[in-house]
This record gives sequence, C-alpha cells and structure tokens, in this order.
Amino acid sequence: MAVIEHVEILMVDLVPKVRRTDAIQSFDSQETPMVRITDSDGNSGIGYTYTIGQGGPSIMALLRQTLVPRLIGKNPETIEAIWHDLLFSTHATAVGAITSLALAAIDTALWDLRCRRANLPLFQMLGGSKSSVPCYTTEGGWLHIDTEALVNHAVEAKAKGFAGSKIKIGKPHLSQDRERLGAVREAVGPDYEIMVDANQSFSRAEATRRARMLEEFDIAWFEEPMPADNILEHAQLAASTSVPIAVGESMYSISQFKDYLVCGGASILQVDVARIGGITPWMKVAHMAEAFSVPICPHFLMELHASLVCAIPNAPWLEYIPQLDTLTKSGLNIENGMALPSNQAGLGIDWDWNAIDDARIEDLTWICQTGS
Repeated sequence: MAVIEHVEILMVDLVPKVRRTDAIQSFDSQETPMVRITDSDGNSGIGYTYTIGQGGPSIMALLRQTLVPRLIGKNPETIEAIWHDLLFSTHATAVGAITSLALAAIDTALWDLRCRRANLPLFQMLGGSKSSVPCYTTEGGWLHIDTEALVNHAVEAKAKGFAGSKIKIGKPHLSQDRERLGAVREAVGPDYEIMVDANQSFSRAEATRRARMLEEFDIAWFEEPMPADNILEHAQLAASTSVPIAVGESMYSISQFKDYLVCGGASILQVDVARIGGITPWMKVAHMAEAFSVPICPHFLMELHASLVCAIPNAPWLEYIPQLDTLTKSGLNIENGMALPSNQAGLGIDWDWNAIDDARIEDLTWICQTGS
C-alpha cells in the first residue's frame, strides 16, 4: 500500500489581467496557496486554493503548523477519512474561511493524485455526467465599466458563443443599475441570459427594491443580494420575487447550504470548491442540491470547476473568469462558448512549473516528509 511520504506547500500571488471591481471591493491580487503531495510509489497530486487580496499567509500557516504534518504516512486513497480527520483537528477554528480554504488545497491535491493513479480525468472519476457545459462571462461586467463598454463586451461574448453575461450591480442609485442593464438587454436581445451580482451589498429593503427592477429585464438570477448569513431574509426575498436568488460563494460548510435548501432561500447554489473545503464536500453539496431540484452554478475557479460541473447532472453553467493563465501551459478548452473538461488524468490543469517557481514567495515555501 502506498502512503504519503512528501508534501510541499508554496504560494504565488497573481495579479488579475483586468481591473475587477464590485459593490464592496476591488481585486488587486489573488493569493494562491498550492500543495503537492507525493506518495511512496512516486505519484504526485497538485492542489490549490485562493484568497482575494488578503489572508494567504494565514492559510499557509495553518497548512504548515497543523494540517500537512498529519498527512505523512496516510493512505492517499482514504480521502474521506483524511478530510474528516483534518477538519476535526481544526475544530476550534471551523466553520470558517481560513480552515475551509486550507482544507481545499489538500483535498484537491488528493483527488488529483487519485485520478493520476487511476489514469482517469477528474470529471469521469466523479461521475462523468456530460462532456461540455455552457459558459457565461463575468470579465466584462465589473462595476467600474461604463455602459458603452459593458454593452460592447456582452455583444462580443454573444458573438463568440457565450450564452450569458454577468453584470455587477450596486451603484449608488437603482436608476444607475437600471440604465446599465437596460442597455445590455436591448443590445443582446431576449435570448441571451443576463445574471446580476450585488456581492452582499444590500439591506433587505434595498434588495427588494432592486429585485422589482430586475424583473423588468428577465434576469437569470440575482446573486448575493444580502450578507450570506441572513438566511431567513433570503428566504423572504425569494418568496417575494420571480427572479431566482443565487447564493453560495461566501459559505463554508455543507450545513450552511442545507439550511438554505430547507428554508427555500436559494434557487441556485454557487458552491465554490475552495471555500467549501475541497472536492469532497463540494460533491456532497451538489448531490444534496439535486435532491431539492436546485442547480449548481459554481463561483470562480473555472479551470477546476469545469471538471466538477461536467461530473454532475444539475450544473447548467460555468463562470468564465480566468485565474491561472500565467501558471499554466494551456488554458481551459472553450469551443463556441462551451467549456470542455480535460481528458487528461487528474484535475486536468497543465501546470507550468517554471512559471510557478518564478512566482513563488520564497519565505512561504515549505516541505514536510517522512522522517522530518
């Protein structure tokens, strides 16, 4: 039986290629902790996680001081047992973002290792439900972009085969959001989906006002209208509008998603594989949502989520926001607006280790191995 012998952790800090703003923040960097796990047979798996701007060194500290040393000597095939053991070892800090993000880096590496050992792509290992998924783009919908550029990008995306665009909302007055959305709807026509995202910026009263406005434009979903921990208020909002309510990117446990499903607070779940703690809990949320006839439309991380959404039947969309272009040799395969999961064994991410080595933050690199 092969056991885990060697674990390397490192972090790179990625600068977005375009300016990204929403109603509460600007994306200046994407801190990307990475984990490489090697077993006694010489097989390796690579996983990763991320933060937007801050917190990366805290994740690295949790990995180094608490989580990674517990991996040495473990059977890498016992992913479920390992995930629960690591979660319990951090029970004083769970449920929370730092713990979940750190768990995700390890869990995705273990799944990459399992798939490589089995010579299977991730989407087939997890179920192989479909061979492609439609994309919608967020890259041209940031809040700082003026209306003309917003329209031009949506029109260009539609011409490329994309089936929808996400527009950030949360301008100081409702009329400003209405003007932007109206211009896009007029330009792209009725057969192109428009999603909107408020990034938790509204009160219940303001979310209700904006939802009434959104109904004018046949909006596909209203994302994060209020802070994610206001579950009851989301349920009340969902009951008051015809616009589907989407939540999930700011939730860090399976139980949080369960509570939304039970109370009817979400029409769409946007579970993020990093923020939920890895592939292991992501799949649990996906299957739970299927039992409630609720779709999964994951947040960010398209390079990894492409395989996950193609593994399950209830995932109709993939969000297009490039993250790993500077760290990989080849990007996500998109044909006429459809994302195709990789057929290569593992996560299907073609890492460029020369680029990673050049970008790594040296004082956050660490190795743990048998005998150390």
